[in-house]
Amino acid sequence: MDALLDVERSATYAPMEQQFSAHAEQTRALEMCNQAYRLHRDGRIAEAIELYRESITLHPTPEAHTFLGWAYSSLGRYRAAIAECLRAIELDPHYGNPYNDIGVYLMELRRFDEAEHWFHRALAAPRYATPHYAHYNLGRLYERKGDWMKAIHEYYTALMMEPSYHPAALALLNLQAKLN
Repeated sequence: MDALLDVERSATYAPMEQQFSAHAEQTRALEMCNQAYRLHRDGRIAEAIELYRESITLHPTPEAHTFLGWAYSSLGRYRAAIAECLRAIELDPHYGNPYNDIGVYLMELRRFDEAEHWFHRALAAPRYATPHYAHYNLGRLYERKGDWMKAIHEYYTALMMEPSYHPAALALLNLQAKLN
């Protein structure tokens, strides 16, 4: 009878143990991603890349892939950065950050028409907490293309969404000064 109870208990607890193990991996992956982010912000890009990769190996998330892409872009590796953002989109097509980041990397590659498309996709994403970035980047794109009225509109829109976003305020003032 005790052997039967032990089998029943192990069958009952096994899924719980798997859940706890999966949760522990997710937690560890998140900790690694946060640590990588801090290293990245401190300019320790190679170390950050390694930790982002380890985090992704443990538990892939769209955020970790997007941050890894950002780290690659810090080294001028825009194609690798785009590839990581595409992986992030595969994991969560509603997450807006990688769309915006792809647009930025395409601008660095001087592929402006493609970049514009990706900024609009970022703005359409349901899970995008910082749409003022995409508006600001659209402003930068339009300014580079010489479409100053559209650029002013995008900078202004970014500021209406996030009044303390200084890059948009500075870009708007500089462009208005050029027009005077």
